[in-house]
Amino acid sequence: MPAARELLLDAAYTALGIRPWHGVRMVDVAAAAGVSRQTLYNEFGSKDGLARALVRREAESFLAGVERSLADAVEREDADAGDCCAAAAVWTLRTARANPLVRAALTGCRGERLPAQAAPAVPAPRTPPPMTARSAPTPAALVERITGSAAGAAGEATARTGRPPDPDALRRACEAAVRMTLSYVVAPAGSDTEAAEEVAGVVRTLLGGGRE
Repeated sequence: MPAARELLLDAAYTALGIRPWHGVRMVDVAAAAGVSRQTLYNEFGSKDGLARALVRREAESFLAGVERSLADAVEREDADAGDCCAAAAVWTLRTARANPLVRAALTGCRGERLPAQAAPAVPAPRTPPPMTARSAPTPAALVERITGSAAGAAGEATARTGRPPDPDALRRACEAAVRMTLSYVVAPAGSDTEAAEEVAGVVRTLLGGGRE
């Protein structure tokens, strides 16, 4: 059976799909999770604490999905850096469309239905702070995490070619891919697959070549 914390987060997420965050009552979340209101306050301290934990959980789940997508791409023997970034792009676009909390965390744009913690203040600092167990995920921190994961996967894939690109160039290309993907989150154009192909093409161009 899931722990009380996960039950409460599940209940809060479900409630958010029915009514705006300002209309979500702590007593209702506790009842839906089958625990006491005191247990809810013991876990999160306040409604704001619940919101922060909910946004962090959804962001971490999203990032875990990015990692899985990249791992699947690397398993393909013919995969290149463009394929890795395309895989991350497809997952990002699909998840952002399905999960408003992830979309808000990625873009910094919060609708009135969402908790304020879903969209940190912008502009973001030049050097993004790391995500911690207590912080709300910022767009800059998420870009940093996705870029690092994509660069690692792309480096692994390109190493098989015997002509891997310069690590700095690879990271810059992956960051450009992530930021391009976020532009599609904000302003969708075509299908997710078409957008991912555009992302892959940009990465290959930046790295000085196309698919052989």
